[in-house]
Amino acid sequence: MSLKSVLGLEPDRKVRYAVVALGDIAQEAMLPGIAYTGNSELVALVSGDAAKARDVAEQYGISAIYPYERFGELLASGTIDAIYLATPNWRHAEFAVPALEAGIHVLIEKPLEISSEQGQLIADAQKRSTAKLMVAYRLHFEPATLSLIERIRSGEIGEVLTFSCAFAQMIDPANHRARSGFEAGPVLDMGPYPVNAARYVFEAEPTEVVSAVGVSHRFDGFDDTVAVTLRFPGNRLAQFTISYAANTIDSYTAVGTAGSIQMNPGFMFGMPLEQYSAVGDSKSHKSFKSTDHFGGQMRYFSDCILRNLDPEPDVEEGMADMRVLDGIARALKSGRPEPLPPFQRTRRIDTAQVQTLAARKTPDIVGVSNPAEGKEKAPAN
Repeated sequence: MSLKSVLGLEPDRKVRYAVVALGDIAQEAMLPGIAYTGNSELVALVSGDAAKARDVAEQYGISAIYPYERFGELLASGTIDAIYLATPNWRHAEFAVPALEAGIHVLIEKPLEISSEQGQLIADAQKRSTAKLMVAYRLHFEPATLSLIERIRSGEIGEVLTFSCAFAQMIDPANHRARSGFEAGPVLDMGPYPVNAARYVFEAEPTEVVSAVGVSHRFDGFDDTVAVTLRFPGNRLAQFTISYAANTIDSYTAVGTAGSIQMNPGFMFGMPLEQYSAVGDSKSHKSFKSTDHFGGQMRYFSDCILRNLDPEPDVEEGMADMRVLDGIARALKSGRPEPLPPFQRTRRIDTAQVQTLAARKTPDIVGVSNPAEGKEKAPAN
């Protein structure tokens, strides 16, 4: 009897996915890699734009296309096992909750939702469901990021005291992120990256938003540039600036009592991520091979589905970041420090979950464009 039979798995079984929403992140980053995961396959598309959906379906050789209004019909069709959810942030619960209630697994883009209250709707649905949910923190599987975590855990740079980050991209004024206010602004769109990174650098949960200051340079109706300071247990501090208005920058630094490690770039996809370190008098630099962040995380999630394992990052990880993003939103309004409610994370990143699928060429995308002005890959979602 084969090992797969012993585990109760069908030989060569693949998880059947529907991709929900066909914006830039789905077309540019997720769709190209699905066929290369080995354990996942694309079987359906869900979109509010029928013409765009037809063009994308033709590109990938599939015939099942559903408008948003027929999403329930898709869930009941028996043709899918899971969805990859890439709608705008404020529509996540709208699709994740019924999918989970139908027993359909959900790979959901970050942030989990636009508030902890909305995120809790998803968390409650997942708790009631037999289906699994994973939040698409692609860097939890990326080799350079996991190397950073291993180096910090080994004590190489001593006790980490500070985290600092500069993260900016010039958003195209025509993109929906420039026209949908705070809910699509940099706090919720870019903020999950430094918030999540600070949490895995310190391996702790922040206790307070010490300050959050927002200004606008290019866009009306929301702060396009925001600076934040977070307090972590042990009086450790994380500071970051995120911007839709400044020239592209993408780096963060962990500074400890014995040295420092900088990731530069640290969040982007479609390019090698790099480490610069200084420990005592020794300095080093390492460039990591570019990998398919999106196909890698789907391969991991599908493996969890097929082997009945609980994925990391789970819904609790998504709620951990929502708690901090909510606090930043409150501090922006109040102009005062905002304490964060107690939170205990029960699981941390396992560096053995590294994924090394080869990076794929960006395909021609239909009806959307990269949100960032310039040539860099936009990291949003």
